[in-house]
Amino acid sequence: MTTVQHTGTAASVPRHASPPKRRRWRLPAPAVLVVIYSGAAAVLGLWWRHTPAVVGVDGWLTGAGRITGLLAGYACAVLLLLMARIPALDRGVGTDRLARWHAIGGRYTVALALAHTLLIIWGYSINSTTSVVDQTTTLVLRYPDMLKGTIGLILFVVVGGVSARAARRRLSYETWYYLHFCTYLAVYLAFFHQLSNGADFVADRPARVAWYTLYLGTAALLLRYRFLSPLLRALRHRPRVAEVRPEAPGVVSVYLTGKNLDRLGAEAGQFFRWRFLTPGMWWTANPFSLSAPPDAGYLRITVKEAGGHSRAVARLRPGTRVWAEGPYGGFTANRRSRSKVLLLAGGVGITPLRALFETLHGEVTLLYYARREEDLALRGELDEIAAVRRARVLYAVGEGALPLTAESLCGAIGDLAEHEVYLCGPPGMTAAAKNALRDAGVPRRHIHHESFEF
Repeated sequence: MTTVQHTGTAASVPRHASPPKRRRWRLPAPAVLVVIYSGAAAVLGLWWRHTPAVVGVDGWLTGAGRITGLLAGYACAVLLLLMARIPALDRGVGTDRLARWHAIGGRYTVALALAHTLLIIWGYSINSTTSVVDQTTTLVLRYPDMLKGTIGLILFVVVGGVSARAARRRLSYETWYYLHFCTYLAVYLAFFHQLSNGADFVADRPARVAWYTLYLGTAALLLRYRFLSPLLRALRHRPRVAEVRPEAPGVVSVYLTGKNLDRLGAEAGQFFRWRFLTPGMWWTANPFSLSAPPDAGYLRITVKEAGGHSRAVARLRPGTRVWAEGPYGGFTANRRSRSKVLLLAGGVGITPLRALFETLHGEVTLLYYARREEDLALRGELDEIAAVRRARVLYAVGEGALPLTAESLCGAIGDLAEHEVYLCGPPGMTAAAKNALRDAGVPRRHIHHESFEF
C-alpha cells in the first residue's frame, strides 16, 4: 500500500535553515581529475627524459616495465590522497565518488605493479640470456631493497583480492577496514625500492626530490586528517553518549552531547566515523550519518542493526566516550542548484535525508520507501517537519506500492524532471531509482547519491 500525506505546497523556512557560518573551500571533481592526469603525464615525461632510444625486444620490455612501475608508484600516492579525508576534497568531490575513484584506481595500481614486475623480469632475462626463474631470484635477492618491494607487491595483491566485490561481501566492515591498513605498509616498502632501483631516480636528484615531496606530503596529510584531527576534536569537544532511543524494529537513535559541537562544522547530510570507547567497540570506527541537523548542544545518529558492531550500538550506555572522525561527505545543501527538491529514501537511508528535510529551503518533497509500516523510522518527526514547514511527505509501504519506474515517480511527483534529487537507500533500491530518474528526464548532475556500501 501507499500512504500519502499532503500538508500544503507553499514553502516556508524551517527551524534550522540557517546557512553555514562560513564558506568552506571545495575542490571540484573536474579540477581534481585535471591535477591527477597532469601528474601522470609528468611521470611519463620523466621516462621520456631518461630514454634517448629504445632498442631491441629487451629494450621495449624494460621500457614498458619502467613506465608501468612509474605509474604504479604515482598511483600509490594518489590512492592514499583520495582516502586522506582532506576536507576540501571531501566536500568538493564527495565521499562516495572518492571511494569509487579509489576502488577503480586500486585495481589499476595492482595491474600496473604486476605488469611492471613481469615486464622487468622478462626484459632483464632476455638481456642477460638467463631463465626467468634465475633472473627473478637475482633481482629479488641481490638488488637493493628489492625484497622489500616484493613483499609490498604481495601485500598489494592481497588487499586487492579482499577488495573484490565477491570477497568483500563475505567480510565484515571492520575486517575489511583493518586489512586496508596493509596498504600503508605496502606503499612504504615499495617506496624505497623505487628510489634504490628506479633508473629514473638513481642519477636524477630533482626527480628524487619531487618523489620525496609527493610521498612525504601525502604522509603529512594522512597524519593530519586521519589521526591528529580526530584526536584533537575528541579532546576539544569531549563527545559522549547521552541517550539511546528505539525508533523502529532493529533501529535506534543515539544522542550525543559535548562541548561546542557546532564548531565541528558539520552540515545536514554529512556523516562521521564513530568510535565508541567501550569494550568490544573502541577498536573500530563505523560511518553513520547525522539524522538531525547538527546543534551546539547535541548530535544524533540513527543506526540499523546490520552486524555485530551496529547491534552493540543499541546497548551503549549514557556517558560512553566517543571519538568522532569528520564531518565527511558532500551530500549537503551546497550541491543543490534547483528550487524544487525530491528526497528519495529507502529503509535506514532516511537518516541523512531526515536532516536535509528539516533544513532545505524551498519546495521540498520527501518520498520514503519501506517494507512495513513499522519500518518507517522517524515517521513522527517527518510528519511534524512537514506540518511546520508546509512541505510534502509520501510513504510507499510494501512491495509494489509505488514501483521505482519513471511513470510511477512522475505520477507521484509532478514535473519530476525539474527537481534536484537526493537519494539514499539500499544498493538495489538506489540503482533502480537512478535508472528511473534518468528515464524521467532528471539530468545526472542533479541526482546526488549517498551509498551504504563499503
